[in-house]
Amino acid sequence: MYLLALGLGFLVMKYFGVDPVADWAWWLVLMPFGLAVIWWAWADATGYTKRKAMAREATRKQERINRNNAALKTGPRNK
Repeated sequence: MYLLALGLGFLVMKYFGVDPVADWAWWLVLMPFGLAVIWWAWADATGYTKRKAMAREATRKQERINRNNAALKTGPRNK
């Protein structure tokens, strides 16, 4: 996402002629987009994206359990 924002910033600056980006070659201006494609391909191929999504879901689930326990005034379950 950061690479896309950087690429869009460079593209706008090149279009409007803002220095120093206006003097750069087009391949330098468009490089963040290529890097973003490479990043997404790597993240999907290695399972990085799925692991991050699973970690977010686990965190949300634990927060929900803690919130419900607090609402019921109960502590964690003993196993």
